[in-house]
Amino acid sequence: MTDNKNDNEENLSSVYEPLDVEQRWHKEWARLELFKAEATSKKPAFSMVIPPPNITGVLHLGHALNNTLQDIIARYKRQKGFNVLWVPGIDHAGIATQNVVERKLHDEGTTRFELGREKFIERVWQWKEESGEAIITQLKRLGASCDWTRQRFTMDEGLSEAVREVFVTLYEEDLIYRGDYIINWCPRCHTALSDLESEAEEKNGHLWHLTYPTKDGTQSITVATTRPETILGDVAVAVNPDDDRYKDLIGKFLILPLINKEIPIIADSEVDMDFGTGAVKITPAHDFNDFEMAKRHDLPQINIMDVNASLNENAGKYQGLDRFIARKKIVKDLDALGLLKDTEDYKVRLGACYRCHTVVEPRLSKQWFVKVEELAKPAIEAVENGETNFVPKNWEKTYFEWMRNIRNWCISRQIWWGHRIPAWHCAECDEVTVSTTEPKACKKCSGKNITQDPDVLDTWFSSALWPFSTLGWPNKDKAELDTFYPTSTLFTSFDIIFFWVARMMMMGIKFMGKVPFDEVYIHALIRDADGQKMSKSKGNVIDPLVMIDKFGTDALRFTLAVTAAQGRDIKLSEDRIEGYRNFCNKLWNLARFTLMNLEEGNATGYLEVSEIPKDKLQPADKWIITKFEECRAEVESAIEKYEFDRAARAIYSFTWHQLCDWYVELIKPDLWGNNGEERKINSVSVLASTLRDLLKITHPFMPFITEEINSSLSKTGKSILEEDFPKTKEGYPKEAAEMEAVMEVIRTIRNIRTEVNVKPKALVECVFLVKDTSTVELIKNGEGLIKTLAKVSVMEVAVGGAKPEKSAFGVAGGDIEVFVALKGVVDTESETKRLSKSLEKTLAEAEGIEKKLSNKNFTGKAPKEVVEEQRAKLIILTDKKEKIEAGLERLKDLS
Repeated sequence: MTDNKNDNEENLSSVYEPLDVEQRWHKEWARLELFKAEATSKKPAFSMVIPPPNITGVLHLGHALNNTLQDIIARYKRQKGFNVLWVPGIDHAGIATQNVVERKLHDEGTTRFELGREKFIERVWQWKEESGEAIITQLKRLGASCDWTRQRFTMDEGLSEAVREVFVTLYEEDLIYRGDYIINWCPRCHTALSDLESEAEEKNGHLWHLTYPTKDGTQSITVATTRPETILGDVAVAVNPDDDRYKDLIGKFLILPLINKEIPIIADSEVDMDFGTGAVKITPAHDFNDFEMAKRHDLPQINIMDVNASLNENAGKYQGLDRFIARKKIVKDLDALGLLKDTEDYKVRLGACYRCHTVVEPRLSKQWFVKVEELAKPAIEAVENGETNFVPKNWEKTYFEWMRNIRNWCISRQIWWGHRIPAWHCAECDEVTVSTTEPKACKKCSGKNITQDPDVLDTWFSSALWPFSTLGWPNKDKAELDTFYPTSTLFTSFDIIFFWVARMMMMGIKFMGKVPFDEVYIHALIRDADGQKMSKSKGNVIDPLVMIDKFGTDALRFTLAVTAAQGRDIKLSEDRIEGYRNFCNKLWNLARFTLMNLEEGNATGYLEVSEIPKDKLQPADKWIITKFEECRAEVESAIEKYEFDRAARAIYSFTWHQLCDWYVELIKPDLWGNNGEERKINSVSVLASTLRDLLKITHPFMPFITEEINSSLSKTGKSILEEDFPKTKEGYPKEAAEMEAVMEVIRTIRNIRTEVNVKPKALVECVFLVKDTSTVELIKNGEGLIKTLAKVSVMEVAVGGAKPEKSAFGVAGGDIEVFVALKGVVDTESETKRLSKSLEKTLAEAEGIEKKLSNKNFTGKAPKEVVEEQRAKLIILTDKKEKIEAGLERLKDLS
């Protein structure tokens, strides 16, 4: 691959420059509209919707992995003759986008409240037009072959119409309702959050034991709490009716400390007798479990906090204090009253807003909800029945656990950016009018004094409709929906199975009568090279855009694909990406070598393999044809099963180890020797034809470099995107096996030469002892290749016989004994000194590691991976020692 005969490398520069190539093909693909799908096409349909990235986002590794895998499937399916629709789009990301624009307003010295709702929304749309689609440009740079003519946005008018239609339908069927319930409240974003949007994290906290005296002052109950500030909203203390400690107190009253209000002692079987003191304070407006218990016992609900999580007018003298400041003061005051019995360290699970990371506050609030139990049942059955399958299948368990224990979905958000809830409240009769269009009057009293609900819908509400709203529903474009719905495959990550996958399943079945996708592929989590989760604080984040600038898009994509094993997290490092940049260079140099050897640089003048008579194909040709067919079949099988790593490894191995390392070397005597013009034409044609087919199966993984090389090799002048995936070709398994045997002989001789340090240009004499005459013939047929590639001057083949003296020995293929005469080609004295010195160093290194591993302080205290690294190193050194000793034994025979 490094030899140079002339400068006829047609159109390919001497060095592969990915950025130049990528920019050029970006534009050309867009000009040719090669990613466009047609609803009226007679081809079988394959469709996907992109998981819409947030409008505020920039390309990160999760996006890069997910979209690379989607693109592999999209390009592959086009090659297989499908009418492929890959719908692109972005999500309006309500809370995140509002935060971005509010920060800009803060920098300008104003707020959204000063602007007013209408002007603020105008500013958000302005920001969206100026800065909000950076992620789309970055996805195009990644090579995403979406149908960009169909790009959608979750706030498009068409999608807004779909949202209103779904809301009204669910409301009219009594599946959407409004009421006072406990929700997760973000004091920073001033909005409700769903259970999924509150990210729980375990932190160090305390468990305070507080004493509540009985009304008559003769007894008391001690409760344990992690949130003493909520004592001000207590309405009862609950005990288990079977708890003998408190049976005589049930029905009596306690005096609530600090407030001096009477509260009852109630019995409830849900109380855990083993937690804390076995008695729990009931704060219905600030705890999910307490809220449910208060409903069972008809207890009042007292909200003691405002939207900022500061204590309100119901908190008495603590009004105006931030919740955490109030906590400290209340604990201090209880201690002064002698009512703080104990304080213990305690691990607390705290929920935080998934956007701003502020600790959320469970808070009673009037919100809109979807009753999801009825919607979840058919979505569960669809996966149970195999209408939708998860890949890997184990993720179905996660889906089922969530869906079978699902709670009603809080869909209202107290922000301004998003789909405003299509409900109008009447000031005269309190009636709520829900409509897809703005009503003129109240539906009940016909009063004109109606105002639209100020809340907007949870961003995930519109995202749940994505598979069918992007295809024109509810206008019901029959051709679009009939052709492309349900979609074929959804690619996503495990962390949004609840947020998105489950909700799309529910909405798709409800409104389309069919599941939204046939398969759900869940990709892995990307970690750093040490298996650690990437984070900015650790400084181990890899920026995909930086990697693209440094190594090219194809190198990044191939790295992601080859590491994307199902069910295993991906360990990624910059070194790995650089390694696959070297693979790109290998493929590039192979192409230049091929073009260099085509007659007068005429790339389109080569023969297809099918055009060469079979009896004119050499053993090496039949071997590479057979090996490519094995590779092609492996890639096809792997992609169909979403085993992207297996497909990528097959491509890499064939390209590097078979086509470049072996076939190119095997045909050099034909290309540059005196074997005749026909042999030369046939060999370069097999090489070019195989390379062309290799480009086709590699294209889904590395679209840019394959398109660039193909433009120089193609006979049709078409883009590689318009080429079919290679069809099955006839192989030559018998001839390929015989060629493998000859190659193994060459490999064995080369290994012997390396082990005993034969000078590179020195010719050696070889004797082969075999078991039968057919093997004699096999080796003699490969004599020319053996002599050329292993640098052999004389070779003898015999069935059985005496083993030659003063020769190095090896076994090829398990039954061919290979003897290389060393006399005259090896300086035994200097080689013995070199190996002895190497053995001494190896023994010393091994001894040092053995001492470490026998030291219990080391094996017991050092990190597990460090210990394992030392053990692995010892195995390598032991193997090296054995090889050196074997080499020294051989040299003794020559003395």
